[in-house]
Amino acid sequence: MKAIAINGSPRKGWNTAKLLQSALDGAKAAGAEGEMVHLYDLNFKGCVSCFACMKADGSGMWRCAQRDDLQPVLARVMEADVVFVGSPIYWGNVTGETRCFLERLAFMNGSYDGEQGPKSDNKTSAALFFTMNVREDQAKDDFGYVPMFEQNFSLLNLGGKKEYYACYNTWQFSNYSDYMNKIFDIEDKRKWREEHFPIDLKNAYEIGLRLTKQI
Repeated sequence: MKAIAINGSPRKGWNTAKLLQSALDGAKAAGAEGEMVHLYDLNFKGCVSCFACMKADGSGMWRCAQRDDLQPVLARVMEADVVFVGSPIYWGNVTGETRCFLERLAFMNGSYDGEQGPKSDNKTSAALFFTMNVREDQAKDDFGYVPMFEQNFSLLNLGGKKEYYACYNTWQFSNYSDYMNKIFDIEDKRKWREEHFPIDLKNAYEIGLRLTKQI
């Protein structure tokens, strides 16, 4: 079995990457081989609406025709048994790199012929992880993030089991005194980090383990 994690954060060792690594560790515990891909290392754009993947003769089905750094990653995603995608929330949505990845993946697995679900017969399990520095009540009540979570989640349709996980009130800086941050209660964030982020990591591990075992 193969597992692949797609990190949509520019930071390789922080919250999003750590959650994805925990999910990969869970998948490995269930017998999968795993790899991590950092989107910010790649040179690519979003969908260019060439519709090569939509040709009526089926010649472009299940693959993206754009020749760039993302093309081979998308091919490996299609070969994987379980896929984990993660992104921080920047100004109310996933990062631009994550959105570009999701839209290209969704196009090559969608169709305009009226059928539901992905074109591919491959039943790949998937999970989408969101990280953000706002509290859960702020995300849901003040900013209305739930529809955004669900809309991005709808693009991760690979035919198998899938779920999403939101990680709130994240620790952003090694040293908060180096940055302008008066809107935050630093001690509250530190306490939350110490008490709750280990739980988030454990939950990510369990998601990776569970989705891989279901294959």
